[in-house]
Amino acid sequence: MYAVVEIAGQQFKVTKSDKLQVPKIESEVGNKLTFDKVLLVGDDNQTKVGSPYVGGSQVEAKVLGHGKDDKVTVFKKKRRKGYKVLKGHRQAFTELEILGIG
Repeated sequence: MYAVVEIAGQQFKVTKSDKLQVPKIESEVGNKLTFDKVLLVGDDNQTKVGSPYVGGSQVEAKVLGHGKDDKVTVFKKKRRKGYKVLKGHRQAFTELEILGIG
């Protein structure tokens, strides 16, 4: 069984016992979260597509930890003007484990 769920404004395809990184969610490590914005639920026999969400279905997940992604470097330069800017960014994320789809 699989589902497409909206977490923090982004869509993820999940199955049971998947581990995924989502944009940072303010929650303690070890907490269980329930996401009810399920867009699609399917298995081998049938698929339910919501409009926009599938009613009565939810995805349960457990927070495994928080962290930061690799650094992304942004470099700007204008030729012959002496203009150079170097910036870096590390996006914060939350790691989740999917416990079940109901």
